[in-house]
Amino acid sequence: MPDDERGPVAAGTGWPGDPATATTPVALTAGDVVALAGAAGGADELDACASVCRACPRLVDWREEVARVRRAAYAGERYWGRPMPSFGPPDARVLVVGLAPAAHGGNRTGRIFTGDRSGDWLFAALYRVGLAASPTSTAAGDGQRLLDARITAAVRCAPPANKPTPAERDVCRPWLVRELELLRPRLRAIVVLGGFAWQALWPALADAGFGLPPRRPAFGHGARVELPALAGAPAGPLLLGCYHPSQQNTFTGRVTAAMLEDVLGAAARHAASGGDQDASARTVQSRSSALDPTEGS
Repeated sequence: MPDDERGPVAAGTGWPGDPATATTPVALTAGDVVALAGAAGGADELDACASVCRACPRLVDWREEVARVRRAAYAGERYWGRPMPSFGPPDARVLVVGLAPAAHGGNRTGRIFTGDRSGDWLFAALYRVGLAASPTSTAAGDGQRLLDARITAAVRCAPPANKPTPAERDVCRPWLVRELELLRPRLRAIVVLGGFAWQALWPALADAGFGLPPRRPAFGHGARVELPALAGAPAGPLLLGCYHPSQQNTFTGRVTAAMLEDVLGAAARHAASGGDQDASARTVQSRSSALDPTEGS
């Protein structure tokens, strides 16, 4: 591979689905993130600004180093090497929130949950419940589409050892807050993958103007929280906890394909019902035997 193709992809140079251009403003500080996220007039602008963010030096160094060195199995591939834009329609009724992109998954392919085993599990399940056009997601530009669903992450950059720091999570939060604000008029269900994303979501929901329960519920697979209705809406979004389909969790059987499909299916049916809380409760109760309530990620 030529040296000029090592390292992160420059904005606006033709990568499939790149939302940014050479003139997209770049956040260099936490204050920049707050300003640019808050000013984003729509999902396209938000994704563009988020995808060129450089506000967390440790994460920037890591994602770009991974893109330069690359794993041997992908030595002949160009890596994206930038923060991850969200994926899916901007008016989706179902939102899936993950932890962060994988170093050789999304950080390589340029699409969240794409290029690793976790993504294989997630997209297959999304397809089975009618939220994805195809059961596989291999690369940006492969034709995959989400149907009434959108995927985002609590932290947009691939972190070392898959562990962002609390400070990095907080710097990244305004991107998630603005995402939630833009989705709020139609949002009916939120699926949260893992304990880190669960903890990161609550302050973002508050900042985005969603009503919250008096006490923050604990994370668990199958955890179910009905958020208070917003003005003019018959019901608030349904929040569902789901173990992350990481290799560790899937190899050990902590999360199975059926368990993942149960939670995503409940979200899809709740969204399709228009937020009918009774219908959603019946759906979750009917499959409760497959849901492990143990807290973890």
